[in-house]
Amino acid sequence: QVQLVESGGGLVQAGWSLRLSCAASGSIFSINTMGWYRQTPGKQRELVATISSGGNTNYADSVKGRLTISRDNAKNTVYLQMNSLKPEDTAVYYCNANIVQSYSGGYYWGQGTQVTVSS
Repeated sequence: QVQLVESGGGLVQAGWSLRLSCAASGSIFSINTMGWYRQTPGKQRELVATISSGGNTNYADSVKGRLTISRDNAKNTVYLQMNSLKPEDTAVYYCNANIVQSYSGGYYWGQGTQVTVSS
């Protein structure tokens, strides 16, 4: 089947940077939109950024100018470069991908990676 594996989370101080990665593997014919979402306890999961297969991007207003999404289609991998991190960026970050398989497809989620920003 399909698996999304995230990496790159951790504990950093405010103003520092982190780079998250998410690699898709398994029975994949192609990948359409990929994205990053985040969730804090007691709140709904929210959109951070998405990127289409052609490279068109979309960002939440709260992260514009600080976070950058990119992808490597040859590696089936999406990245999130996080600069000028703030304590309010603390959350579990999940990647999501719209994956097309030979006879099926759908949206898949990674297991999540914790990002903690201390003040």
